[in-house]
Amino acid sequence: MRRDLTEWMRHMMNIFKRTTLVVRDVERSRRFYEEIMGLSLWYDRELPLSGQGVPGKPGDRVRLVIMKAEDPVIGMVGLMQYTDPPLPAPPEPRSGVGIGDIVFVVQTDDADELYRRLQAWGAVMHAPPHLMELPGADGDTVRMTSVTFYDPDGYFIEANQRH
Repeated sequence: MRRDLTEWMRHMMNIFKRTTLVVRDVERSRRFYEEIMGLSLWYDRELPLSGQGVPGKPGDRVRLVIMKAEDPVIGMVGLMQYTDPPLPAPPEPRSGVGIGDIVFVVQTDDADELYRRLQAWGAVMHAPPHLMELPGADGDTVRMTSVTFYDPDGYFIEANQRH
């Protein structure tokens, strides 16, 4: 059994292209990812659900906006708002992370400027720009300035500027 799995994995190509976030207000989230994170609009449609793909009853409607990073294949972020019927908002903003949450890790070329834009936006901050040193995959020390914050729906983002 293990040999079959190893053989299958050797011939299979999986590329994670996009993460889609369920959001309260797709327009607000679109502006955040465009104005603060520098992504551009790639796709914007209202769609009916079939009941077999994304959870929901057949005929429910969502609006899906896909924001694109500089790479043409990877680095996309989907923003999906259930429009009909709308989903209830969570009772309180998130803080910290827990099981089932995600942590986005992004690379930036200017952590201080990102921090300034986040403050002007009114984003919930976890930590201002700070120096981090940690061992890299090859064992060499990786030095970076990191800023950590939450997007408008409470998704946690760690943005790093490597030195």
